[in-house]
Amino acid sequence: MFKKNKKQTETIKESKEKKVRTVKVGTHKKAVIALWVVLIASVSFGVYKNFTAIDQHTTHEKEIIELRLQDTNGIENFVKNFAKSYYTWNNSKEAIEARTQAINGYLTKELQDLNVDTIRTDIPTSSTVTNVIVWSIEQSGTDTFSATYEVDQQIKEGEQTNNVKATYTVKVHVDADGDMVIVQNPTLAPAIEKSDYEPKTPEADASVDADTVNDATAFLETFFKLYPTATEKELAYYVSGNVVEPIGRDYLYSELVNLSLQRTGTM
Repeated sequence: MFKKNKKQTETIKESKEKKVRTVKVGTHKKAVIALWVVLIASVSFGVYKNFTAIDQHTTHEKEIIELRLQDTNGIENFVKNFAKSYYTWNNSKEAIEARTQAINGYLTKELQDLNVDTIRTDIPTSSTVTNVIVWSIEQSGTDTFSATYEVDQQIKEGEQTNNVKATYTVKVHVDADGDMVIVQNPTLAPAIEKSDYEPKTPEADASVDADTVNDATAFLETFFKLYPTATEKELAYYVSGNVVEPIGRDYLYSELVNLSLQRTGTM
């Protein structure tokens, strides 16, 4: 029989008892990369949501603006029809009753009561509306709009007829479903007058010499004499890129008035 060496036995036993050390490589680096991926994804999602919200908000505003424009057109027609009934009258009982019934279709109950006696049989005049122009419609409240309009009337008294023009303002309430009603009687407003604005006449370019002015004048006079009856092929000699279409009319050239030349490029 053989006996194991005691020292050898202890060495084998010690080696069995030793545990193999496991070294984890790159764990910290992987965690950092994962955190960066999450961060980038979060930021990207936030940016996307922000742009999506802006786009949805813009679309919503566009829908509101389009709806408001559509409602404004409806208000304009509503006011025009009201004005035609309101400013048309006759002193006969039947005409007064017909007018009252017509304007009641536009007024609140309170305004209906206020307008009962505005036209009576003892009034010696009659009125016919010849034209109604709506100048502006402005929002004056959440559901209220102020309309400014002009009325042309022919007012007759006996054998005399006068043409009268006046500007008024009226307030219209619009329900969410688009129904309308006038909430304030017409009141006089400033008339829309012609503006005194006059555009400034451009000054002649001093850098354009007299010979150039004479050549340009002669060219334009020739062109305008031929233009009324010129064909497309003939116009090609005078204009570039077919910017002027033939008109084929028997017009007669008269003269050039206030010709002003401006140099627009280097020559």
